[in-house]
Amino acid sequence: MEINVIKELREISGASVMECKNALEEAGGDLSRALEILKRKGQSIAAKKSERETKAGIIESYLHGNGRIGVLVELRCETDFVAKNPLFKEVAHELALQIAALAPLYISENDIPEQVLKEEKEIYREELKSSGKPQKIIDQIVEGKMKKRFSEICLIHQPSIKNQDETVNDLIKAYIAKLGENIKIQRFVRFEI
Repeated sequence: MEINVIKELREISGASVMECKNALEEAGGDLSRALEILKRKGQSIAAKKSERETKAGIIESYLHGNGRIGVLVELRCETDFVAKNPLFKEVAHELALQIAALAPLYISENDIPEQVLKEEKEIYREELKSSGKPQKIIDQIVEGKMKKRFSEICLIHQPSIKNQDETVNDLIKAYIAKLGENIKIQRFVRFEI
């Protein structure tokens, strides 16, 4: 295994040298396949750590442009050690930039009040009522429209401003894999003049 390829994969992924070497061996030396392998392993690690309690963290602030947009994000992790890690600060800053740029209203669909969800679904159903489609199809269309709406108003479902091919949730999972601890967006606030 060529050391330069391992080094390149490490720079791209942030994974350890051994993880990169193993992923490249599993992928038969194919860099893009090795990246996919590391991503899958990272998601697996993130899923295992998602239930861990997050007692430490930081509050990141960001002022955009001439001070007309401001963001505060409370990002949690398990230990003070990780809270002081530059990678943790990096993900907090990326989240603040994301919130400033795309102005989400909620962290996830779980934070949307039940009444708001109900009203949104009713609006979509009314739009489709006269379409003549069967109720089952209408329900599927409404669910699809709700998922699209979540990607607009829920932070974790938005496409990352740095990589449109991944969501903010994917970004967080990647950092969980790199840092080895659960990470949770506790809350945020966005101000705009």
